[in-house]
Order: sequence, then structure tokens, then C-alpha cells
Amino acid sequence: MDQYNSEDSKIQLRKLIDVAGALEKQQEKRHQDDGDKQCLRDLLETDPRDDKTRIEDTKGGLLRDSYRWILDHADFQRFRDDPQSRLLWIKGDPGKGKTMLLCGIIDELKKGPNSLLSYFFCQATEAQLSNAASVLRGLIYLLILQQPSLISHVRSKHDVAGEKLFQGINVWVSLVEIFTDMLKDPTLKDAVLIIDALDECTTDRPKLLDFIIQSLTISSSPVKWIVSSRNWQDIEEKLDRIEQKVRLQLELNQDSISKAVDTYIECKVEELAGLKNYDKKTRDAVKNRLTSNADGTFLWVALVCKELADPKARKRHTLSRLHSFPPGLDSLYGRMIEHIRDSEDADLCKEVLAIASVVYRPVTLDELKVLAESLEDIDPDDLKDIIGSCGSFLTLRESVVYFVHQSAKDYLLSKASCHILPSGTAHQHHTLFSRSLAALSEALRRDIYGLSTPGFSIDQVSLPNPDPLSWIRYSCIYWVDHLVDSNPTSSHKDLQDSSVIHGFIQKKYLYWLESLSLLRSMSEGVQAVYKLEALVRNTRSQKLAELLRDARRFFLSHKRPIEIAPLQTYASALVFSPERSLIRELFKKEEPNWMILKPRMEADWNACVQTLEGHGGSVRSVVFSADGQRLASGSDDRTVKIWDAATGACVQTLEGHGGWVSSVVFSADGQRLASGSDDRTVKIWDAATGACVQTLEGHGGLVMSVVFSADGQRLASGSDDRTVKIWDAATGACVQTLEGHGGWVSSVVFSADGQRLASGSDDRTVKIWDAATGACVQTLEGHGGLVMSVVFSADGQRLASGSGDKTVKIWDAATGACVQTLEGHGGWVRSVVFSADGQRLASGSHDKTVKIWDAATGACVQTLEGHGGWVRSVVFSADGQRLASGSGDETVKIWDAATGACVQTLEGHGGWVMSVVFSADGQRLASGSGDETVKIWDAATGKCVHTLDVGRILYRFSFDPTTNSLLSTDIGLLNLDHPALQPAVDDQSTAITLRGVRHSGWGISTDGVWIVKDGKEMLWLPPDYRVGEYAVVGSTVAIGCRSGRVLVMKFS
Repeated sequence: MDQYNSEDSKIQLRKLIDVAGALEKQQEKRHQDDGDKQCLRDLLETDPRDDKTRIEDTKGGLLRDSYRWILDHADFQRFRDDPQSRLLWIKGDPGKGKTMLLCGIIDELKKGPNSLLSYFFCQATEAQLSNAASVLRGLIYLLILQQPSLISHVRSKHDVAGEKLFQGINVWVSLVEIFTDMLKDPTLKDAVLIIDALDECTTDRPKLLDFIIQSLTISSSPVKWIVSSRNWQDIEEKLDRIEQKVRLQLELNQDSISKAVDTYIECKVEELAGLKNYDKKTRDAVKNRLTSNADGTFLWVALVCKELADPKARKRHTLSRLHSFPPGLDSLYGRMIEHIRDSEDADLCKEVLAIASVVYRPVTLDELKVLAESLEDIDPDDLKDIIGSCGSFLTLRESVVYFVHQSAKDYLLSKASCHILPSGTAHQHHTLFSRSLAALSEALRRDIYGLSTPGFSIDQVSLPNPDPLSWIRYSCIYWVDHLVDSNPTSSHKDLQDSSVIHGFIQKKYLYWLESLSLLRSMSEGVQAVYKLEALVRNTRSQKLAELLRDARRFFLSHKRPIEIAPLQTYASALVFSPERSLIRELFKKEEPNWMILKPRMEADWNACVQTLEGHGGSVRSVVFSADGQRLASGSDDRTVKIWDAATGACVQTLEGHGGWVSSVVFSADGQRLASGSDDRTVKIWDAATGACVQTLEGHGGLVMSVVFSADGQRLASGSDDRTVKIWDAATGACVQTLEGHGGWVSSVVFSADGQRLASGSDDRTVKIWDAATGACVQTLEGHGGLVMSVVFSADGQRLASGSGDKTVKIWDAATGACVQTLEGHGGWVRSVVFSADGQRLASGSHDKTVKIWDAATGACVQTLEGHGGWVRSVVFSADGQRLASGSGDETVKIWDAATGACVQTLEGHGGWVMSVVFSADGQRLASGSGDETVKIWDAATGKCVHTLDVGRILYRFSFDPTTNSLLSTDIGLLNLDHPALQPAVDDQSTAITLRGVRHSGWGISTDGVWIVKDGKEMLWLPPDYRVGEYAVVGSTVAIGCRSGRVLVMKFS
């Protein structure tokens, strides 16, 4: 019993000891837990998880579609899968979505096995989120929450120092030691540490960067880092030293960013629509405004949407409020201005920002050095440093300086101009003008690229290394624009005789033209000369004004050959200029020394200012846009061309007709162009894209004339099937067929009010119809030949008709009485047109002339000569100052209606241009030709945008003013938005079959355009001097020109 009791007592005692031990351990654990909790409480400054939630909520939630692109990006996958890739650096400009991108990456990495993530979001506006110590504290905190054993590295110090461990001047040192120990801990495996917005770590950022770099040298640590930042120089310098990094630059992934922003916008707009009960119109307006102004910037979208979602924002004020938001991040830019003002390079940065704020395009570093005097001697690396010191205003990509966002530029010009432009914007423009002109005067020279051969094609030019134009590219194109925007007065010294401008034109003008050709910027150069001439026009600088007038004529007359071959500046351009041309006299020494005998030229410039070449056939129709800025031509080459009426550049070539283009017309708004052709169709084109919107079919013969009603709702066409058809321009349905003529209907026109329609026929009559009922109201008889063209005056009170009897008749549209008969032409009158004010009438004839008449007296005011073939179409510009004509010589000519001077000639079609028409807004021109195409031209630049091969000749066509994308033609309505249409290269003239014997050495090219030597192109022949017959004897070339002249040239 005692033994039993003794054993029992021992068991009980052991149990008591075990219980006591357990209690002790529990006590110790409780004490440990309390210590850990206190340590964590002291460590905690901000919980990054809460920051992430707050950020996502502030930005309206995290959309997977806004970040998922990065998960498939090769750089991200390389970082994720390659153990040697230890740092992923995502860099980009403000507002590009870096923060939300990292939020998405965090969410995706959390889904992985054994994921251990710690992250921190820096924010410059919050003190506890903008210093390096706070970053480490946040990272340590999240690591411990996920792997509690790591707290031991903190407790070893915290048990002694308590909360003071995270306070005072030594906090950074303590945190680095703690974190380094944690990184060396063998239990810390496969961890990813993420820091967003390093640039917003405003306190001790260099220390933080150094720590990241140092951590990557710990061989026992497999930890990886993901960081994001703006494109800041100090961050770049630090992180560039890391070999194990993967750099992902958002600016190089703009397409992905833009799509992500669009997705974000769609989501935000739907939220707003639900919250504010937007109707579809408002929803679409908000979406379009956000999309057009976001510029790939999430933050801007988020801020605007937040304002629109404000309960105080009334739905009825949505659109006005939306348009009141400038595209900017002003608070950020304000902080950056302060940062720049306090920097050591403050003056240099201000000068760079001043230049960036007023230049017309982003400039390269080389161009920037030319424009900034203080940067002349700065080496490239230092210059990049200065750009970097400009903070978030500027970014450098491939040596080009860009604004991070348009709003950055707006901010500098509006709210910070007193800091960067203390003397005003105009003064800065004048500084850039002066710097540019000085640089050009020093650098420009003949044959700057060393091409040597006079006919060296621009298409064969390759950039030399180094490129002597790299420094002055910007200045070459924009020096005049800066002068204009400096707002010089008429007495300004730069606009006087013997000024720097005067000297530049006298000494460097041809070298400038050559460089413009090499830069493919001839159209910009033409505009520059126009602007200079306008500035000087109201001054007393007579000599400079005369020189600029001559310089403009020289430029316009020889733009085409210089564009084709830059060194023709010194060959064709000089040789075929008048003997007394001021430019020719100044640069006499530059004329080709390989020409022993040059052709004798007229003494002065003739009335033809410019010949527009490009059609491959006769030009049958030409028309100005309403604003006079563009010209359209239709040709036998089956195309329509739209030309820049100022520069003569072919903007677009429209192809698609299967026959001659006999008529072209712009819709009133200029967005559509219609063409009529002998393929029996009418086509409507989108004058911007060149796409055929509609093809109207129904006529039993070729379509001779097409015209829109003033409101654009109807389209009328006249055909050789003896009928007139009225079409619904929107649907393409034929509304009425007007019968009654006994011959071809060669011309149709609506009255201004659209209530009447007039038609002219080869039955020698003009009929006036009620456009609503189709009833024939009057038949006007009197012509002795077929009526080839009819037109109403703008007020609808008069009607003019041109006939094969060589006369023009003006009729009273109400009574049908013939008011006047205009005589003087020596051939059929193919086309007639009133000026907009009705005071003048123009007529084009088979006698190769255009006549301008006083519509009141019947007197012939001007006879315009210059065409080498029938004049098939004439049209006034809306302001009546210019006249366009299309001819069988395959060109369109633009004339000064007051002086009779030929301003331009447009080329491109491969056949007669049958018809031309401007879009209503005047930006485009369409031309139809015998080459069975319609061409769309940019009327501002003169470049051919599209050539539509319609397979038939269209004589007439017109734009549909209601849809702006339909061209009514005699083969149907053409959809100009068709995606298959691609910009076309300007057509060359069709090859001319030469008669005579070919010779080696000097001769004529097979197309008749060039004088060649051993097959090499040497001298470009202007259209008026091209081959009819020719003979070559040794080095002497004789040419019988189409114009009737005979040229004799002898070469060395």
C-alpha cells in the first residue's frame, strides 16, 4: 500500500511538473506573443495592404484588362523565370499607370505557390510614405506577417531599444542591419520585394537605391525586386549599375498602354453612366472626350472621372464641366518647378524648358544645342543630365526631347511662364529664329550630302554618317515660323532691306531649297516663303519684297524637279528660269558647267505661276474647294487628284473608275468628293481617306456631269443616254429620271436653293427642270452647236451655257431670255462657271485658253494661256481669287483670277483630267481622269493621298454632303472608308513614244522628262519643254517641244 502510494505520488508529481512546464511555456509564449505584437506595433507606420486597397479604391478599382498585357510581356516573363534576373525595373512617365500595373502584378504573384510578397507604395504627398526608412519598415512588416519567425531579427534590437528603435537619426542604420539579416535568413526563400514610385521617395532616395543594389550582392539571398519609377536621372544612374536587372520602359510599349487606358475609360464611363443616369449621347461624348485627351495617362482620366462623379456635379452640366478640365497634372508640375528652381542647373533647365515650350515639334539633342546658346559646348552626356534635371516635364527617347504629356507644356506656358519665359513667348520665338538663321547661314552649302550626280533621285538618298543636316533639320523647316510668331512690326530690323533675312536669301537660298528636298519638306518650304513675303508686304523694304516675290516664283516653278532630285536646284531650276530672275542672277555661278549652250529663256516670269503635273492623261475637269485651299482635277488617266492650291503638291490620287473622269465636285463640307466617268457610273469618295463610299449605277451611257444640291441631300447626273437622273445622296436611290433632251446631256447644275435643275445638251438646248416634280419648266434655245456646259449663278437668277458654237450665253433663269452672248473663243466652249459673287464668268475652250468675262457687261477681262491642250473644265475658288482649269495636256493649272498669272500645275493622272471637285471644307480635292482612276489630294500640301482604280473613266462625280464618306459617281456610290485603301504614291506621267534615233552619250530619257548622259539623268525638262521631236548630234540636243518652241542645248 505504501509502495503503491509511493508510485502514485510519483506519477502525480510528474504530472504536476509537466503541467507546470506547460504553464511556464504558455507564459513564455504569451510573453513572446506580447513582445512580438508590441514590436510589430512599434514597427508599423503604415500597412502597405491598406495603402494598396486605398490606392485601388481611389483609382476606381483594379481592372485586370488594364494590366494583363504585362504578364505576357517577354521582359516580365524573363524576370519571373530566370533566377539570374533579380531586378525588374518598370519605368515610365507620370500618369502612365505604373502604380496600378504593380497592383496587378502583386495580385497575380499572390496566386503562385509558396508566394512571399512584400511591397510598398511611395507617395510624395504623404510624409510616412515618402522616405526611405518608411519603405523598409513597410517591407519588413509585411514579411513578418507572412513569415512570423523573421521577427526575431527585429526583436533582438527592439527588446533593448523599444519603440526608439524606429525613431531618431540612426533609424536608417538600424533598419538596414535588420533587413540585411532577414535577407540572409535561410528560411526566406523565393521572396519578391516590390517598391512603387521610387521617384516619390523624396527623403533619402539615394540611400534606398544603394540598399537595393547592395542587397543584390548577398549571394545567399534569392530575393528578387520589382521597382517602378519615373524617368529620373538619379534613379537611372543608380539602377544602371545593376547587371541582373530587366528594364521595362512603358514609353516603348505605348500601344499596350493606350489599349489599357481605353479599357479603363470604358469602365469609368459605364460607372458614371450608371451613377448619373447618362443617356447614350452624353455617355459617348464623355468617352470621346476622355479618349481624345487621356494621352495614355490613367491619372488624368481618374481625376476627371472623380470630378464628374461628384454628387454636386449635375448631369445637365456634364459636358460643359468635362470641357473645362485641362489635360494636366498641375500639382505634380508645380512641385517639379520648385524642384528645378532649387537645382544647380536651374538656368540651363529653364532655357531647355523654354525652348521645348515653343518649338513646333520635339527636337533632338543635336537640334536643341543649335537652339540654345548656353548648350553649345555641353557634351552629350551632360546634356542628357540636364534633360533629366528637368524632372517630369521632359522625357528623352532615342535622343529626342519630348514633353511627358501635352498638359506639361500647357502648364509651363500658362502657369509657369513667368519662370521659364520671363520676357514672353514672342521674345523666345525671336531668339529661336535668330539662332536658327545663324546656324543655317553657317552650315548650308551646295551638295551637302555629296550626291555629285545632278539627277540623283531623292528615293536613292541614304543618310550620311555623320549627317550634316542632323543639327539644322528643325531650323531648316521652322525658322520662318518662329519669326512669324515673334510678332514683328513692319519696321522690325529683320524685315528691312540688307537685313539678315535679305542676306540669307541672297547667299543661301538655293542651298536651303536643296536641303528642304533632302528633308522631304518642300511643301513646308513653300509655305515659309509665302509667310516671309506676307511679312514684308506692308514694309518699305522694296528690294527685299522684290527678291521674295522672285524667290516664290522660282520655288513654285521648280518645286517638282527639286523634290525629285535635290541637285536639280542648280540645274533645271536655274537653267529654265527667266534671264532676269533675281535668284538666277544671284546664283549664276551655280549653273551647270557641263552646259556649254543653255536654252534661251524669256526675260521675265510669265503669267503661269505654276504647272501642276501628275496626271497621265488629259485633264477634263478642275474645281476649287470652297475655301480655295485645294484644287481637284479629273483626267483621262481614270484618276482624280486633289492638290494643295498654294504649294501645288498632289495630296491624293483617287483610283477606281474604269474610264475617263469627266467631272469632279466637292461636297459643301469638303468631306466628300464625287466623280463622273465614261464607265457610266458616279462615285462618291471620302476625300480624307480616298475610300469609295458609293457607286451609283443606272445610266445607259457615259456620265458627262455630276453635281450635288446645295444641301447635299441630292445628286444630279447627266449622261449621253440623253437623260438626267436625280439621286438620293444618302441611300443612292434614283429618285427621278428626267427625259426630254434629244442628245447627250453634257452638263447639269442645281440652283442655289435646290428647287431647280438646269441641263445642257448637244441637242443645242438648255432645259430648266423643277427638281421636286421633274417637270421641264423651260427650254432655252439659241446655240448653234451642242451645249457642253451649263451653270447657275449663285443667286439662281442667271444661267450660263457653253457650246460647240464657240460662244457662251447668259440666260435669265426666270424668263428663259438670252441676256448676253459672249464671243471670242476659237473652239468649242467645254466648261463655264460663275464666280461666287456672280460678277465674273470663266470659260474653258478647245482653243486651249481660259477666258474670264465680266458677267454684267459681257466684256472679256482676261485670256489665260498656257495649256497645251483643250481646256475641259474650269472652276473658281470660293473667294473668286483663283481659277482652276483642267486640260487635254494632262495638267491642272491654278490661275490668279485678278492678274491671269498661272500659280500652279498639278500632275499625277495617266490620262486627261475630265473633272475635279473640292470637298466642302476645302481640305481635299478629287480628280477623275481618262486613266480610269480617281485621285484624292490633300489640298493643303498638294500630296496625293489615294488613287482609286475604278476601271472606267468618270466624267463627273460629287460628294454626298450628308454622309461625308460617299462619292456619287456614274458607276455608283463609292465608300471612301473602305479599309483596303492605302495611301498611293503619286503617279508618274505615262511613257511617251519617241520618234528618232537613240544615241549613246547625251540624249533624252524614254519618258521624255530628262536629258540623260550615258543613261544617267542630268537635266529635268519642265512640262512646257518636253519632247515632241528631237535630234541628238554629239553633245548637242535639239528638242521640238509640245508648246511649239524649239530648244537647242550643247553639253560638254
